[in-house]
Amino acid sequence: MDAAARQRLLDALRRDFSKRQLSELAPMSRYTTLRLGGPADVLAEPATVEQLRAALLAAREQDVPVTIIGNGSNLLVRDGGIRGLVLRISGGLNAIRREGDCLLVQAGASLAAVAAFARDEGLSGMAELGGIPGTVGGGVLMNAGAYGAELAQLVTQAEGVSLSDGRRVIYPADRLDFAYRHSALMDAGVVITQATLALTPGDPEAIRARMEECAKARREKQPLTLPSAGSTFKRPEGHFAAKLIDDCGLRGLTVGGAQVSEKHAGFIVNIGGATARDMLELMRQVEQRVFEQTGVQLEPEVRILGED
Repeated sequence: MDAAARQRLLDALRRDFSKRQLSELAPMSRYTTLRLGGPADVLAEPATVEQLRAALLAAREQDVPVTIIGNGSNLLVRDGGIRGLVLRISGGLNAIRREGDCLLVQAGASLAAVAAFARDEGLSGMAELGGIPGTVGGGVLMNAGAYGAELAQLVTQAEGVSLSDGRRVIYPADRLDFAYRHSALMDAGVVITQATLALTPGDPEAIRARMEECAKARREKQPLTLPSAGSTFKRPEGHFAAKLIDDCGLRGLTVGGAQVSEKHAGFIVNIGGATARDMLELMRQVEQRVFEQTGVQLEPEVRILGED
């Protein structure tokens, strides 16, 4: 977008958004856990469903593309950035409410906050998922999981807003088509606004102990002190990506500021000054060498957005 088009979009958004909720030429390095990526033309952070609908309407009026992100924890933005409007569903839209043994959770709530809320309410099911550094919306979209647990085991319903016309849509569990790192919402043209999670009563202290056990395992095994997007590649059927990468002698392989983690080969980390080009080239080399040596084709788990 040129400067005039950005200004028109900003003017339209200011009807419903405060100044602090809007950013022009927002560097995506601020909004991704990899700490890299070029600028978004305009970034808006809705705090309500009404603001979300208003933003979608403004984008339609101005005929600009819309990209939805959450906490940016599973995201690689190319160096050229993202054209059009980026809607960041994180921080706002974060209410958590209990109804019986279910939690009604807005999409911007962090998985860590939901796990802590469930623990304090004596509800089990979230302990393994609380260490994932993402939001409920992003987690439901890709069926996030860890330590043998997945959101697919908990979600009974997802609600959202249609990108095309802003209408409310509801997906019961049997329409979500959950699979490994997949849901039907990935291709549905929907912004997730809320999910209903069915949990089970449990002892808060036992839940706390399980959460601490998972947190300890993460600290010991994962490169949490360096920027990353979590597991870089999906688990190939019958294999583990990290073991394949390690067995191929690629631990520590470096391109520019991007490195296959020396602590956990399943992570590609930013060791300082990495560009998206560095990351993508390193991913390409890893995929190529693993395929050449094992015949297994790795597939990225990270979501790749933007322009070179």
